[in-house]
Amino acid sequence: MTIMALDRITLSTFRNHAETRLDGCAKFNLLVGENGAGKTNILEALSLFAPGRGLRRAPLAEMAGKDGAGGFAVSAALDPGDGSEAVMLGTGTAPDRPGRRIVQVNGAEGTAIGLGEWLAIGWLTPAMDRLFSDSAGARRRYMDRLAVAVDPGHARVASRYEAALRERNRLLSDEREPDPAWLDSIEVQMAELGAALAQGRALLVEQLAGALAGHPAEPFARPELAYQPGGPITQEGLAAELAEQRRRDRAAGRTLSGPHRDELDVVMSGKQVPAAQCSTGEQKAMLIAITLAHAELAAQGRPSLLLLDEVAAHLDPIRRAALFERLGQGAAQVWLTGTEQAPFTEIGAQAATWRVEGGKVERI
Repeated sequence: MTIMALDRITLSTFRNHAETRLDGCAKFNLLVGENGAGKTNILEALSLFAPGRGLRRAPLAEMAGKDGAGGFAVSAALDPGDGSEAVMLGTGTAPDRPGRRIVQVNGAEGTAIGLGEWLAIGWLTPAMDRLFSDSAGARRRYMDRLAVAVDPGHARVASRYEAALRERNRLLSDEREPDPAWLDSIEVQMAELGAALAQGRALLVEQLAGALAGHPAEPFARPELAYQPGGPITQEGLAAELAEQRRRDRAAGRTLSGPHRDELDVVMSGKQVPAAQCSTGEQKAMLIAITLAHAELAAQGRPSLLLLDEVAAHLDPIRRAALFERLGQGAAQVWLTGTEQAPFTEIGAQAATWRVEGGKVERI
């Protein structure tokens, strides 16, 4: 079982961390400190080793430390888990181009999407507590993030589909009648990419549902998941839908069918109540259940990280013990934050622990 994932982690002028280094990482890694000390900033830095915008979805320019030159750098040594040498991963921005992300793998230029080939990363943050009552777009992004951790190629498909969708919407909203041949070309791309995107989401939800079915209903509420497509999920079906609905879509000024209108339905097993109508505690428990099930899927075949921000403090002792037991049985390297060490007593002896204060870390 792969346990180690990242070590020798450095953050340079990243948010409030001028120069931070974490060595001797373990299966469990604890970041302890007051609110605002910079704990979540470390998790955000680690989340940048996955394709996408990180756990806060913040613009790159916001991540650069205010006392720096305008850029930032994050690097780490990745243990592939197969006995081979560590791989050096790095990402960041340059001061002269703060909005352009730089990626390096063993010193050679890489891509953010390519990082998914090396490492699978999942996370759970307090901001995700409103996922079930948030917009459908938030749940689509959630599905895509989970899908990327299982299949790195999903990120490229999602990015290319969004670009094609923007181009079709631009043509539809133009005052001039769009060139049918140009629309044909765009719709061919959308049909191919949209079918792949929808099928990737459908497969993810199917795999998650299967993993959740094997989990006990307690102490974490077990959710039932269903993928609701926003249009045909085959290439031929989507191509036909786009062609047939050009007049409707032009009147609306946007594309009304396709995976950009997908939805993830979640209900609480047993009660059969939609997640959005469940209590805050039940929603949190279902999110943890999904996160743990996804971690099992993501850890198959690649080193994996699980980033849990302020999770343990909001659980009662029974659920906290169950969480640590499940995490200990999994293959992911786990990073947890908290304002004090007390909630982590059960795993304290086997964890690497750092106190974070004012953007500085000290090993405990």
